[in-house]
Amino acid sequence: MIKIMAIRERLSGNEAVAYAIKQINPDVMPAFPITPSTEIPQYVANYIANGEIDTEFIHVESEHSAMSATVGASAAGARAVTATSSCGMALMWEELYVAASNRLPIVLALVNRALSGPININADHSDSMGARDSGWIQIYAESNQEVYDNFLQAYPIAENEKVHLPVMVCQDGFITSHGVENIYLVEDEKVKDFVGEYNPKHYLLNVEEKLAVGPYAVSCYYMETKRGQRQAMIEARQVILDVAARFEKMTGRKYGFFEEYQMEDAEYAVVLIGSAAGTCKAAIDHIRSTSGKKVGLIKIRVFRPFPEEELAKALSKVKAVAIMDRSEMFSATSGPLGAEVRAAMYQARCTADTVNYFYGLGGRDITVPDFEQVYDKLETLAETHTITDMYTYIGLRDQQTKED
Repeated sequence: MIKIMAIRERLSGNEAVAYAIKQINPDVMPAFPITPSTEIPQYVANYIANGEIDTEFIHVESEHSAMSATVGASAAGARAVTATSSCGMALMWEELYVAASNRLPIVLALVNRALSGPININADHSDSMGARDSGWIQIYAESNQEVYDNFLQAYPIAENEKVHLPVMVCQDGFITSHGVENIYLVEDEKVKDFVGEYNPKHYLLNVEEKLAVGPYAVSCYYMETKRGQRQAMIEARQVILDVAARFEKMTGRKYGFFEEYQMEDAEYAVVLIGSAAGTCKAAIDHIRSTSGKKVGLIKIRVFRPFPEEELAKALSKVKAVAIMDRSEMFSATSGPLGAEVRAAMYQARCTADTVNYFYGLGGRDITVPDFEQVYDKLETLAETHTITDMYTYIGLRDQQTKED
């Protein structure tokens, strides 16, 4: 048995990302501050000022400029990184599509925060879900450990020659970004070996090759570009798993497209993304120990590319599913995650009843009793096959008043 060495440390999610950046030592980091991601460039700037890394930090006047500079650096052949949240990413919007369509392996540390308005600085997924169709790979974390581990895996995924797509590493604002947890860090040399050197084949500063980045595409070329991006996203599926397998060999920590918790015999399942998974796990443990009801959880880690076949298989034996969205898309039927999960289940002819819940918008708390009520309602749904609403909100103040 191989003994795996690790460094135990107490870090917030933002500190964990900054430490990962320090270990990777990318070439360029343009960034503009915005709550709650400001600490990431702040910590990285300290590492640079102290001579611990030689990353070129570019001070810019806005988030649009930050992503523009990141795009330029990556197109020139540099390993580039940036960080932002919420309205900052909204200001980057144009450049998100530019980065993806130009197949630039940028990594963005996104600290999820509600988009205005009304103005709110707390966690939900409206920023990243709004960008779900921009062509970026999206990876989400439940804990500070996962934030760190996901970031280390981001560059090997993005820079793989079959992929060459930007990667968004997402964590919940304040909940993980500022909350401090015990985590295990990987030794510097192992990180460098795992991530490797970036040796691009096609880049602007290569004098041996004439190259245009971001040219005007007429209608007879534009569609093929999008098909190429789609193929890269398809190829990314196996690359994500291959990188995760390498990471597990190095650390002993296992990752995939999603985590299954108590799903072996589950009859009622919740599907969600992010830090609320910890609360849901506590509810599952309590329900199973007190009532014996067979409840389980699927926590989505990789939202793009969406693992539709694997997810449908994991849900194939349950009676009812609650899909939990932390962002609203004002559809007639569901939220972003709800739409994806239902489509995957329909395609695979899964027979489980489904209901979609919105929770935690603008940082609203969700509790163990909230999840227990969700599982109770799933049991009723499985018995009656009657859905009152295709989706509903959890924790609204008028609901709480009526319940009290």
